[in-house]
Amino acid sequence: MDKAPILKNKVFLYLTEFFAGMSVMAVELGASRLLAPYFSSSQIVWTIIIGTIMIAMALGNIYGGRSADKNPNPDKLYGRILIASIWIAAIPVVGKYIILGISALLIFTVSTNFLIWAAFAACMVIFVFPLFLLGTVTPSLAKYSVDSLEDSGKVVGTLGAFNTIGSIIGTFVPTFITIPAVGTSVTFLIFSGILLVLSLIYFISGRNGAVKSSAAAVLFLLCSLFGKSDSFAFWEQNLTFEGESIYNYLQVKESDRDVILSTNVLFGVQSILMKNEGLTGMYYDYAMAAPLMTGRDEPGDCNVLILGMGTGTYAHQCRSYYGDMEIEGVEIDAKITALAREYFELPQDVNVTTYDGRAYLNAIDDKYDVIMVDAYQDITIPFQMSSVEFFTLVKDHLSEDGVMVVNMNMRGSGEGSINEHLADTISSVFGEVYTVDVRGTTNRELFASNNPQMIANFAQNRERIGDENLYAMMSVVFDNLAAYEAGDYIMTDDKAPVELLGMQVIDELIRSEVAYYKRIYEEQGIQGVLNAL
Repeated sequence: MDKAPILKNKVFLYLTEFFAGMSVMAVELGASRLLAPYFSSSQIVWTIIIGTIMIAMALGNIYGGRSADKNPNPDKLYGRILIASIWIAAIPVVGKYIILGISALLIFTVSTNFLIWAAFAACMVIFVFPLFLLGTVTPSLAKYSVDSLEDSGKVVGTLGAFNTIGSIIGTFVPTFITIPAVGTSVTFLIFSGILLVLSLIYFISGRNGAVKSSAAAVLFLLCSLFGKSDSFAFWEQNLTFEGESIYNYLQVKESDRDVILSTNVLFGVQSILMKNEGLTGMYYDYAMAAPLMTGRDEPGDCNVLILGMGTGTYAHQCRSYYGDMEIEGVEIDAKITALAREYFELPQDVNVTTYDGRAYLNAIDDKYDVIMVDAYQDITIPFQMSSVEFFTLVKDHLSEDGVMVVNMNMRGSGEGSINEHLADTISSVFGEVYTVDVRGTTNRELFASNNPQMIANFAQNRERIGDENLYAMMSVVFDNLAAYEAGDYIMTDDKAPVELLGMQVIDELIRSEVAYYKRIYEEQGIQGVLNAL
């Protein structure tokens, strides 16, 4: 095999291994961010991403080794890297359309495990091919690098070290630097550009491949021009804010009536600000019963902790109706807190700590009259905030007659649902547990305390409410509260299958939402569905 001049020095081969390993990890992390706004960032989605990428890499290793033995021409390898770079550059341009197209197709054909099938299909179509190509790098470079059996171990070990170091850097850079700073789309373009430059250096040094190099450069420039947008909800018009943080896709919408925060492009409202200072019509209104259930003579005297502060809707509502009560919040996403200050009128004197809710409770000794647990977002329910150990920690931070209120946003149905698991787990810790369904939504509010007078306190304090709208709302809550009859579905730190349970609810929601359109599709075909939309 005649090596190109640049390959006579093994440094370039090692750099190829380094940047290939870096790009694989960067694409994997980018995949999670590309899929999260549509499918969530649950352990299930991460499992699918890792699994499909490992399949791609394994197949690439096999093909790369056989190809290098059969035709040991470095042009083939760097040509594959060139193709991979352009494919990765095209992901920001077409990836979101592919995801929605696959989802639209499967939603009419899959009735169970939709999340798994849709995420798996999207990963296979978008990410398997370029990572298969990058999977050919290591065995090919081993072939080109080893000159004799005497130094084969050293050379292969060095290649592995460069790949590992590149992978480490490719793990940290997207998460902590590029995605928060410039977004997912530009992150794909950055690492695509690195692979492109690597290939161009090879072909230019060998004075061959001018046509393919020029074509690849033009395609990359086109992808950079059309793919740099960070808009995941490309069909939305006049968004007040759209961007990303380390943890979330973030979208702020404003109307004459309200301001809304969403962390999912397809469904869900995580926070809302009512411009008329009125009730939201959502679960926050129901949760305002919690201060009335404590032993405080005035609900405004309550000391409140909110785990999962969001943009402060609950804090805003409590202060609007109960006065300047003492409220503090915990929110893991600092960017959400910044949006809260900018768009949602979160008062500066409401302290928000950027931390995990459970870790925060472990770090403090304070006690509260009300602890609001609102860290459950679509399927991404943190298992560490769903267990006996967590709710015991909450209980230890409540005052003697304090109340915990939990927003369970996926009501579910049937035995063994996610909410039944949560309620059974809470009932194993608290003596008094009551639930109420939020009208017109999938939310359910749960109130828990070890004070047997909590309902009597609620009845007494409700009668002292002066605001007619709030009184009517609290009457709805009071009339529909039901004592929870506990079962045996107990979740612990060791066993809390929240992702699988949440996925069951997602399937139920999808079936109920698309039943109407499915019937039209069966009767009138795709044109009927388009007309109905």
